[in-house]
Amino acid sequence: MSDKPLVLIISPASAKANNGNWQTASRWQRFVRERYRVRLLDTWDGQPQADAMIALHARRSAPAIHAWSRRQPDAPLILVLTGTDLYRDIHTSDDARHSLAMASHLVVLQEAGLGQLPCAMRAKTSVIYQSAPALAPSQARAAGTPFTVVMIGHLREEKMPATYMQAAQLLKASEVRLLHIGHALDVGLANLAASTAAACPHYEWLGGLPHPRTRRILADSDLMVIASNMEGGANVIIEAVTSGVPVLASDIDGNRGMLGCDYAGYFPLGDSAALALLIGRVHGDSAYREQLHRQCQQRALLFAPAREQAGVLELLDNALPMPHSMPHSLPHPNPIPRTFPASEQD
Repeated sequence: MSDKPLVLIISPASAKANNGNWQTASRWQRFVRERYRVRLLDTWDGQPQADAMIALHARRSAPAIHAWSRRQPDAPLILVLTGTDLYRDIHTSDDARHSLAMASHLVVLQEAGLGQLPCAMRAKTSVIYQSAPALAPSQARAAGTPFTVVMIGHLREEKMPATYMQAAQLLKASEVRLLHIGHALDVGLANLAASTAAACPHYEWLGGLPHPRTRRILADSDLMVIASNMEGGANVIIEAVTSGVPVLASDIDGNRGMLGCDYAGYFPLGDSAALALLIGRVHGDSAYREQLHRQCQQRALLFAPAREQAGVLELLDNALPMPHSMPHSLPHPNPIPRTFPASEQD
């Protein structure tokens, strides 16, 4: 039997869901499995016994977190806080707050998330930006290829897909193609997508697609839109930036934590008219488009796989006593300073 410690990763989202939380859990499993034994589960009720638990989502993983704290109270419990955790559940849900208190270590996926935590919780919190390998466009664009915009996200209220659909109806540039990728998780939003596609020939809802196909469409696009009302650290932003695709993002805390406070591609949350104007500007204004490209390139180093892997391994190595025969933690490239704006010190 291997003497490597066993780490459980709890992700309420399954591979079939193909959402950001599943992508995080799957990627972290790959990152640590050479040094640790890893099991990826959707919940836990006492078996198998393990040396540490990493749980994604404070509220939805609460049953597993509560079981772990009862059965293995002295073993490391690492809680990765999602967007709905940070920007809703830890402020409204007793289960989420209890999970926060029971965790020995917390992780936020972008630095602005620290400001949502009580001061007492920040000392046990690490910032680990997620990552994606670079992916170049598949081929040189042919003459006459339409300017392609893509929004990626399942059709649910938190992703605010109606903002994108309404912008499609307002956008007058017929040479701009708007693609929309995501499963229909809300009947009303699915109906809206279908009616938008019928009314706007330049808008196409592709439904849910496998992750490799989605990444390829994104890499071959000219612009990515994220319109969400809450995000913990959106994978789609990382995948756009590491593919050289500029982003237009709703002006929310989670997106600012990913793209930086000075990023020039924000639009007011829910403002479809502002989004339509910005899409038109990116299409027609090469200087503005280049500004967004340049700013995204400056953030790309944050989203390198080696950096994320080093952060995850450092977290686990510090949480678990390691056998002398096992290698030390990888150095963390470009560490993020643990500082807070003055407004967050209170």
